[in-house]
Amino acid sequence: MDEHRWVDDLDAVDLDELSELYRLAPLGVKPPDRLAVVFGNSMFVRFAYAGSRLVGAGRVLADGIDCAYIADVAVHPQHQGRGLGRAIIGRLVEAARGHKKILLYANPGTEGFYLDLGFLPMATAMAIWDDQGRAVEAGLLRAAP
Repeated sequence: MDEHRWVDDLDAVDLDELSELYRLAPLGVKPPDRLAVVFGNSMFVRFAYAGSRLVGAGRVLADGIDCAYIADVAVHPQHQGRGLGRAIIGRLVEAARGHKKILLYANPGTEGFYLDLGFLPMATAMAIWDDQGRAVEAGLLRAAP
């Protein structure tokens, strides 16, 4: 894996650059003001730089004891397939150790990556999304029987 400089302080991150990373990853359009809120409300954040360029990011929503949720892991396309995503997840899992459970949801087709990192599928996970139909079409949710 390439050498990276790691940052765990949102105040040290250019939010426009973070927004561009999510667009390129591609994880959709996440405006800087919204990223400031979601990362600001997260217990743990990790950012990876190659030189002065932001190339990876992730966060954990957590309550400090029971539940931690890994969210918004993004890796710049030019740095994908080199172990950076694995390193981000590893740093987030380490930060969240001590919680009773660490959760994440995987985009369809990425389950094997997370299995290799020690995550197991949940038998009873359920969700409500702001656009249920779109989430079903994307394979993120199964339609109710």
